[in-house]
Amino acid sequence: ILMAAPTSSASACSGERWPPLESSPEVFNQFMWSLGVPRGEAEFHDVYGLDADALAMVPQPVLAVVFCFPDPPEDPAAPPEQVSATEDKESLDEVYFIKQIDSLGNACGTIALLHAVGNACSEISLVENSGLDLFFKSTASMDPYERARVLEKDDDMARAHSLAASAGDTEIGDIVEEHYVCFTALNRTLYELDGMKGGPIKHGPSSPESLLQSSRHSCSVSPYMTSRAYRALNRTGTDYEVTL
Repeated sequence: ILMAAPTSSASACSGERWPPLESSPEVFNQFMWSLGVPRGEAEFHDVYGLDADALAMVPQPVLAVVFCFPDPPEDPAAPPEQVSATEDKESLDEVYFIKQIDSLGNACGTIALLHAVGNACSEISLVENSGLDLFFKSTASMDPYERARVLEKDDDMARAHSLAASAGDTEIGDIVEEHYVCFTALNRTLYELDGMKGGPIKHGPSSPESLLQSSRHSCSVSPYMTSRAYRALNRTGTDYEVTL
């Protein structure tokens, strides 16, 4: 979920085509299954906390983590947030990344899902010729902006997004103040995937076994990530787990 209320007719149209998604495993499951992840292959679960006991309940290893948190207000007078991570555009060859352009409205929930599944395709078997399968195949060699433009024009993806948005129990207000971000570990490195940023953000070493803990540490540097929601995706029927 992302961005404030639209202020122009173009923004209004993008907001109507890409309304915010409710942060619930039920909504994300139905959305993901409708796009081509088999129902018996994977499903989302809540992560109820970041203390040791709560994290111990999450099956390991973990391939991706999705955070939903309040979008920080714009304050030109505020000093820039100090983080040790940097945008790593050189990693675009190995990390699947999509830019969230203005015309994608409140699509950050969908973009987070695409980042999570798109960087775990080797572990998740998509239905052949499904929405996700065709999208990832058609955009594999594109840059983040080209992928964004394909997503913008993808009527099937937009329709599935809208159906998922209407399935939630939360009433959508005029102002949307939350944002989705994905974390994933690729090549022993933790990446933050935020479509509003210029590229993947490299945070340091990580692995599927330590991803949940390392992403928690990375989020702790931001005061705006203190109020968060977490989604965990389980690869159904096996001992292998994916957390989103």
